[in-house]
This record gives sequence, C-alpha cells and structure tokens, in this order.
Amino acid sequence: MSRHELYARRYPLLPLKNVVIFPRNVVTLLVGRSRSIGAIEEAWARDRRIVVTAHRTPDIEEPRPEDLFAIGTVAEVLSAERQQGGNIQVVLEGVARVRLTSFELGRPFFGVQIEELPEPRPATPEARALVAHVRNLAEQHGELKGKLTAEVLEMIRATEEVGQLADLLATQLIGELSERQEALEQLDPVKRLETLAVHLLGELDVLALEQKIKDRVREQIDKNQREYYLREQLKAIHDELGGEGGNESAQLREKIKAKGLETELEERLLKEVTRLERMPSISAEATVVRNYLDWALSLPWHERSEDGLDLDVAERVLNEDHYGLDQVKERIIEFLAVRKLTSEREGQGHGHGRGSANSTILCLLGPPGVGKTSLGRSVAESMGRKFVRVSLGGVRDEAEIRGHRRTYIGAFPGRIIQGLKSAGTRNPVLLLDEIDKLSSDQRGDPSSALLEVLDPEQNHTFVDHYLDLPYDLSDVLFICTANYGQQIPRPLRDRMEVVEIGGYTEDEKVEIAKRYLVPKQLDAHGLTRDQLEISDKLLALMIRSYTLEAGVRGLERQVATVCRKVAREIVRGKAARVRVNAGRLEEYLGPPRYGFEQALGGTQIGVAIGMGWTEVGGTLIPVEVATMPGRGSLTITGQAGDVMQESARAALSYARSRAEMLDISPDFQEKLDLHIHLPEGATPKDGPSAGITMATALISALTKRSVRHDVAMTGEITLRGRVLPIGGLKEKTLAAHRAGIRRIVAPLDNRRDLVTIPKNIQKEMEFFWVENMDQVIAQVLHHEGAETPVLDLIVPPDPLPLPESAATHPPQ
Repeated sequence: MSRHELYARRYPLLPLKNVVIFPRNVVTLLVGRSRSIGAIEEAWARDRRIVVTAHRTPDIEEPRPEDLFAIGTVAEVLSAERQQGGNIQVVLEGVARVRLTSFELGRPFFGVQIEELPEPRPATPEARALVAHVRNLAEQHGELKGKLTAEVLEMIRATEEVGQLADLLATQLIGELSERQEALEQLDPVKRLETLAVHLLGELDVLALEQKIKDRVREQIDKNQREYYLREQLKAIHDELGGEGGNESAQLREKIKAKGLETELEERLLKEVTRLERMPSISAEATVVRNYLDWALSLPWHERSEDGLDLDVAERVLNEDHYGLDQVKERIIEFLAVRKLTSEREGQGHGHGRGSANSTILCLLGPPGVGKTSLGRSVAESMGRKFVRVSLGGVRDEAEIRGHRRTYIGAFPGRIIQGLKSAGTRNPVLLLDEIDKLSSDQRGDPSSALLEVLDPEQNHTFVDHYLDLPYDLSDVLFICTANYGQQIPRPLRDRMEVVEIGGYTEDEKVEIAKRYLVPKQLDAHGLTRDQLEISDKLLALMIRSYTLEAGVRGLERQVATVCRKVAREIVRGKAARVRVNAGRLEEYLGPPRYGFEQALGGTQIGVAIGMGWTEVGGTLIPVEVATMPGRGSLTITGQAGDVMQESARAALSYARSRAEMLDISPDFQEKLDLHIHLPEGATPKDGPSAGITMATALISALTKRSVRHDVAMTGEITLRGRVLPIGGLKEKTLAAHRAGIRRIVAPLDNRRDLVTIPKNIQKEMEFFWVENMDQVIAQVLHHEGAETPVLDLIVPPDPLPLPESAATHPPQ
C-alpha cells in the first residue's frame, strides 16, 4: 500500500482526556468507554493503526467532533489486553502528526479521514548548534536532579534529529494539556525545540533556586531537627519570593482594600497581614492570625438591608402571625411609624444617628409560650431585615458577650459579633432571648457587658475582645425577651422599654388553636381537615382539663397527641374521618389532669378565697384558719414564703388592734392557738397580695362568722388596715373567672389596671374597690341573722371615678 493510499482511507479514532501523544512516544492507557473500546478492536483487527487526539474540554464524557482538537497523532497499537470489568489496557506508539479532515459517526466508534502533516528535517549548522545547546541544558538539569531521569538523558545524547529531540523533551517536561497540544501543533521542529529550550531554562532556574534555599536552610539548622528544618525552609521560600509570590497575603490585602474600611481599621488589618507573612505558615501563631483576619473580613462592615417601613404591611404580618397581643402590636407599629418619619427627615431610608428612634430597645416581658420570640421574627419580616436569635439562658461568662482575647487557645468572638456574621448585614433584628436567665461567676458578669451593647450612646463603638476593633451596633434593632422582670438587673432594665405580654384568655387560646395550632399539627401529621374535626367546645375542654399555662405550648402538645392517635386509627383502617368528642378526648389524652372547678365548698367559717400570680398565669389560693385552745402560738403551713408569713403576722396584729370593734375577745391570744394553712402544700407560695385574704380568714375564725364563697380577693394589708395595690390583676381575674367566681375585691389603686382585662371578661365580673379592711369585712363576712352581706359598694367596671363617699368611708 502506497503512502498516499495509507492516509486516504478512514481510521478508527480514540479520543483522549488530558493526554497528548507525540510521535515516537510510547504510552500505556486503560480504555473503558464503549466507543473507545470499539476503536481499539477495529484497529487491532485491521493494521493496528489508530488515530488519537485530545479533548478540548476534559469534562465531556461523550465528545462530538467539535469537542476534539483537529491536530492529532496516528499511532500503532503495540498490545491490547482485556482487564476485569470489560476495560482494555492498550500500549500505543506515536507514528506521525496528522490533521483530522472528516468524521464518520455511523459506526459504534468514530471513523476519521486524515491528512499527513510532513515534518522537515533541517540539517543546518544552526539546528546542530541548537541540539548541542539543548543537550548541555539537559545535562545541567540531570545534575540538579530534576525531572529528567538517567534513561531519558541517555536518549537525549543519542538523538541527532531536531524534531525527535523536541518531541522527547515535550513528553518529559510539559505537563499542561494546552502546552502539550501547542507543541504537537508546532510543525517547525526548530521553533519547537527553541520553545523546549526556554522551558528547560525555566526548570533550571527553579531547581537552582530550590537548591539555594536548601543550602541556606542547611547552614542555619541542625539536620536532625526535621520539623524545624521544614519551617525554616518555608521561611526561606517566603524571603526569596518577597512581595511577588505570596498569594495568600496578596489575596488578604485585596480583600481588606475591597472592604472600604476606615483608615485606622484598614491599617490595623494590613499590619496583621504583614505579621502573617513573617511567620511559618504551619505555626500555631500563624493559625491564630489567619483566623483573626478571616473573622474580621467576614463581618458586614457596610452591608445592610433596606428597611421596609410600610405600616400596612407590618400590621398585616403581625396579625397573620399572632392572634391578640393588641397592645404589643400597637407599640411595634408606633415604633415603625417613628422610624419612617425620622428616615424621611434625614432624607434617606437608613443612616440613623444616635438618639433617634433606632435607640429604643424593646423588652418583651411575659410568661413562657405567649409568642415573644416569634414576635421578634415577625418584626424582622415586617421590616425586611435579617433575623438573628441569640440565646442568653445560662450564660455566665462575660466573654460570651464580649469575646475571648486572642491570647487564649481556642479564642473566638462573642455572641453579638457571631450573630452579625451569620446575619450578613449590619442592621439585623437581633433577639436577645431569655435575658433574665443570665448569671455570673468568677469569670465576670455578662449582664454588665450587655450595658454597653444596649446603650445607644455607647454601642456605636462596641469593642469585642477578640476583634479589638470598634464596631458600630447603632443600626442593629435589639429586642429582648424575659419571663421575670425582677430578675433583670436594674441598670440593664433602665436601658430598655418593657412591653408586658400577659397570658392568653381561654377564648384567645381557642382562637389560636383554631387558626394556628390545629392546622400546623394537621400538616405535620399528614392529616387533612376532612379527616379530623375538633370543635371549639372540645378545644376549650382541652384547655381547661389538660393544660395549666399562660401560653399555648402545652396546648399544642395536646393537639399533637390527638393528631397522632387519629393518624394511627386512619392508617389501621378503623376510621376514615374522626370527630373528637368528650369521650374520645379522654380516651386519647387520659383522665383530666387539672380540675377546672376548685373544690372550694360552700360558705364556711375561717376559709377565704385569695388570688395569686404564677409564671403560668393566675391561680386561686384558699386560706384556711383553725382555732384551738392554747397559749397564743401562730402556725403557718403550706410552703408560705417569708413575705407571706410577714403578711400573716400583720393580719393577726390588725385583728388584735380591732378586736373590740370586730367583737373579738380581747384576750383571745392568751387562750387560743391559731393555725393558718394554704392548701396544695407542695407548691411554694410567696408575696404580700394574700394579706387581706389571711386577715379575713382570721377574723372569720375568731368571730365565728362565715365568709362568702363566691367572692375572691387580693391586696396587701398594713397594720392600720390599709389595703395597698398589687400586681397581676389581669391574670388573677382570669383565674377567678375560670373558677366560676364573678365578684372580686381588689385595692382601689388597681382600678387603673382594668384596661388590661379583656372586655368580654369585664362585662361578666363585678369589682369591689377597697381602701381598708373595714370595707373588705363588710362585704365578705356574713352578718348575724343575715344570709348574705350587703354588696352596695361593688362598683361595675366603668371608667367613671368612685363617688367620694364610696371611696373614703366604710359601708354602714
């Protein structure tokens, strides 16, 4: 077959990834693609000739003609062995450069027609001189122990032809696919060898520099200290590279410049980069500096989100997410309105100075489960800001707020800076959750560290111990939550506007369950509204009998329990649709846990009904007093706290001082022992608000006059019988209402708290406002010969002031 006929016919094509084969280059490959295996088998069956070319993009698994280089190599298949898994290991030897002129796609493999690319063989003096120069460079390369092995050097010495020598060096020295392909496509052997000579010179420079560094390091250290040797070698490399090769340092400098920081901050960070350059990269101190720079550059120094101050949108978001809480929503809308006006005055939607509306720190104070945390999230959503929650429960280390100093191992910034990093903006809504649960020990007081964070006059230059750089927190909207206001340190509380969130009424809980809890749990348990029906009456029964809380977390758990039971019945095919009734509710949840009706009994002597406040809302506290022959001792049981015991002694002193008027024997304390008991003795009780209740029960026991069982009372008593105001009137009123009591005796000064009680509850209740114990006794103790006391002074809940006679004089 003539040479022209050889190149005129079609050849099987083997596309290669990241491999370029030169003429006279022997390569071993593992072939696995079906198209490639077909090409090998075709070549082996014919004349063992195959064309190879490289992918333009190595990621392509099934290349098309346009994905392959047009210049390739015709090669001879020296051997082909089939391996496990169907792959073939093949040995190829390059024969000549060719150009691919056409493709045949119909077969299981690519067929190509090729055109020979003849290569000249110059024999000029210039070519011979170039060959000699390259041989000399190769010898130097071998002396410096580079890539060229002794076997390759021997082949270089034996090669006279320019093109063959260039291809041999290209095979050994060039690793990049693009550079190897360029060498293959360069048909002028002299130019190709010149390119390889330049590459070889570069290799020699690198090897000489490495040797220089090694020699310098070897002179400075002991050969046995290997770890120290490696560090010094890296240091010598950095010194040799100077300012040109430190990629990490250059990138850090670029990032610092791009941040647009103030001059002082930028200089501080650039100094840290300079320090990092002079440290061994594997040293512990270098890691500390690198982490510090990463933290500093990851903070949002200028990034911010635009405030959305549309009051209608904000009101809609708050109403969609929360039922009730009208006072809280109103305060939030007022806050947004002020921000909108101040923004318009300043001419921008952002950039508030200190002392503006942004200075307000809201503290949502209320019992667990009433929606304080979710309110903060709704505020962020309504303003279009990022939301970050920082839990402070159990935090006792000041460093949790201010960060640890970098001198400590494992130091990191405080939670405020961490929250800003996670937000990615400098003006998020930052919720400080459970701020009343902070504690302190020998490591410092975190509440004191929060004084700077929450003070608008100071937080524009907040300095975290780890960063040691001033950071402006004035654009952050801080919202705090707490359960107990008395546990918040006074200096911290003075920096916040406290918005109290009371417990929900039964009607509110029913609405919340209908609108939010039941749909949420139905969706969570894969149920639909058609499969489970819970009426309002059943929800009310669930609230009364299976929950005792101010919020709705326990109610949500009970709803989830019902959903699980129903889901089991539906899956087992017992029912397709369940309508829960009282019987099913007890079957699902067990017997009622809480008695809605207090077992108070009827009218009794020595028993009065008081009201108290707990973290889960209001509660009724019956007070029992028993008299017995003795020598005047006073016993108080039922886990009464110190304040409550003092109130009992004050009530006893009042009764003694008014003995004659109350028709009590003046020497009763010499003949009688008194025992005051507060039922539910396992529950601790404290506070002064049971003062008038204990005084009433004492007087009832001593005068043998019964106390009305349909009246609940609350108020602190003094030795002169004055009734002082108390807290938690809303929660106490709701507790009395739940127990079926519709008359309440309360201090006159608490009349202002009527606005906090829901309107529907006010309409069903009668309030008797008192200033002294004489008024209390006249209203709750039965008179001799009368079935019920006179209740002329019970005042309905209206906004009018009390008549002067009713406000200042006891009833006649």
